[in-house]
Amino acid sequence: MNENVKPVARPSKRAPDIMRPVTLERGVSKHAEGSCLVRFGDTHVLCTASLDEKVPPWLRGGGKGWVTAEYGMLPRATHERTRREASSGKQGGRTLEIQRLIGRSLRAVVDLPALGERQIMVDCDVIQADGGTRTAAITGGWVALRDCIEWMRARDMVTKPVLLDHVAAVSCGIFRGAPVLDLDYPEDVEAHTDANFVMTGRGGIVEIQGTAEREPFSEAEFGTLLSLARGGISQLVELQKLAIL
Repeated sequence: MNENVKPVARPSKRAPDIMRPVTLERGVSKHAEGSCLVRFGDTHVLCTASLDEKVPPWLRGGGKGWVTAEYGMLPRATHERTRREASSGKQGGRTLEIQRLIGRSLRAVVDLPALGERQIMVDCDVIQADGGTRTAAITGGWVALRDCIEWMRARDMVTKPVLLDHVAAVSCGIFRGAPVLDLDYPEDVEAHTDANFVMTGRGGIVEIQGTAEREPFSEAEFGTLLSLARGGISQLVELQKLAIL
């Protein structure tokens, strides 16, 4: 255990620096150019990557491609049925914020000029939610994106390296006074601090989202959360490497 991490009684009985069981299952969609069913414990997200032979209008003629994402939750992904956003005619603010985060995270490790004037859309659909849906979506979305790019390479649509690195994400928080890694839903709703970390395989920081839900957290506590996140993301990157063998 990380020497800076205090012991705490977690609902899942995990040690503070232990993640939920994670699996990355490729090729789960018959029609998509790339796909991955990612499971972070009881959070399950289906990620599919689809190739579009054109870029958004504002990128046409620029000589580079684009990677973007959409995110959504199935009505019974949570304890109670939630109304489909399509039926209300618009996406909610949380949905827009999450899909923009996924898109930014994936673009951070893509050489867009090497992609050519094409767009890859990564759809992340939450089948079952138990906390950490956005971090699971980023981690599984990378696998789906990679397989889409390899699909293109097999057809001589790209020749240069397009993916520059791995990218993965994990949540951390301060739960019952102690920093913990990979919050599930019971921990997330009780946590005093909730943070999401997105990092590359080389350890570069792509994005950090952190909020004190109650009292402010200290710089020392943030350092511990960052250390926990680095350890968790290192594990996720290794699982990505194993998944694409």
